[in-house]
Amino acid sequence: MFQQLVPLLRQRSVLLTVTSLEEDQIRVNVLPKKLSDGENAALTTPMSFTGTAAELDAQLPDAIVSFVASHLELKNTLGRAKEEMAAAAKVAQDEARNKSKTGKKTDPAAEHPKKDEQKVVEPPVPSLFDLPAPVSTKLTPPLDSDEENEILAEIKQDEETEEDDEVLVASYSAG
Repeated sequence: MFQQLVPLLRQRSVLLTVTSLEEDQIRVNVLPKKLSDGENAALTTPMSFTGTAAELDAQLPDAIVSFVASHLELKNTLGRAKEEMAAAAKVAQDEARNKSKTGKKTDPAAEHPKKDEQKVVEPPVPSLFDLPAPVSTKLTPPLDSDEENEILAEIKQDEETEEDDEVLVASYSAG
């Protein structure tokens, strides 16, 4: 069992607790210790094994090998990820510096064109919403005066009905 812990012990301290449970059950806890405050908590995830003494003798070494391998793989993955992020940050900072340097060293003549030079401004490409509405080719006959009067009478009647409703609501609210 201790031979399987050696790769992890090279990296950090490990606290082992062994507890007797009911009947002939034993619990073994493997607790990797934190190396620094900023360390990822996943690297200190404990592992607990429970079984009889015979079961632990037979299975604990393989379980510890698996636990240690997972722990070391996670540590390596986190290390690679941190290195890649640091490299990406450095590249981004370098690009930002280069852009700011090249942005400041622009040619003043390019900023202010000569009076003789005319800039050609192309009209913007219209979008779907900029196009005029389609014109209907279907012609509607003009209304005759009788139809027009009927429509106006209906509108007037609707307005009077709305005014009556407002008066009723106001008197109901006041009463």
